Amino acid sequence: MLLRFTKMQGLGNDFVVLDALARPINLTQDQLRLLADRHFGVGCDQVLLIEPPREAGTDFYYRIFNADGGEVEQCGNGARCFVRYVHDRGLTDRAEIRVGTLGGVIVPRLEPDGRVTVNMGAPEFEPARIPFDAPRREPAYALDVGGRRIEVAVLGMGNPHAVQIIADVERAPVATEGPLIEFHPRFPRRVNAGYMEIVDRRRIRLRVHERGAGETLACGTGACAAVVAGIARGLLENTVTVTTRGGELGISWAGAAAPVMMTGPAVAVFEGEIEI
Repeated sequence: MLLRFTKMQGLGNDFVVLDALARPINLTQDQLRLLADRHFGVGCDQVLLIEPPREAGTDFYYRIFNADGGEVEQCGNGARCFVRYVHDRGLTDRAEIRVGTLGGVIVPRLEPDGRVTVNMGAPEFEPARIPFDAPRREPAYALDVGGRRIEVAVLGMGNPHAVQIIADVERAPVATEGPLIEFHPRFPRRVNAGYMEIVDRRRIRLRVHERGAGETLACGTGACAAVVAGIARGLLENTVTVTTRGGELGISWAGAAAPVMMTGPAVAVFEGEIEI
């Protein structure tokens, strides 16, 4: 099978984008892993598959596969790349569109300066819906990881997140502890592990071990989850700049059932074809 693809990135979180609007594209987990492989394939953190809408009132549907070939519910940086892709190819002329995902409908908007703002929906705090094994909702939870006890805020942004507050993000044990949190038995669908350093009430630094991908240069839903966790505990203002290793995102949340708004760049890198 010959596949035409577009390589895109949002703050260094990179994607292989496939257009399945005209005809379905069905790839096995092994084929997805090959696409994502940085030595034998194209190389990416996630593969994005653009499909026709599945429900009334939406413009498109898109599927997200991590580098390990597993399908996931949501991807913030991928959402921004998605709206840039459909605009660049003339698939829509509307600045704001509605896009169905496995994690629900999102509403991305192309800004006049070329950046993309995404309405990521309201965060989810109820443990059973994240899902997370806990008897009741708490501001933070104790978690036994690798022989030590840590404290994490747990919430959903269309996908599950566990966020720690740490003193120095550069010294965070992302590579060693992140996989242990991802596969912790209290998270039945695994989890993204975030490490947040609060610089001041309007700025944080963040690193994220992403479920099925490892540490990425940026994680859009992880940035949303970290800011929401900080606001919910009274540590941050309602609008925060998130500095990742790949660049900066702007995140806003008014609290309660309000949607989380994320603004950042999305860039097409190159196009090509690959035989799968």
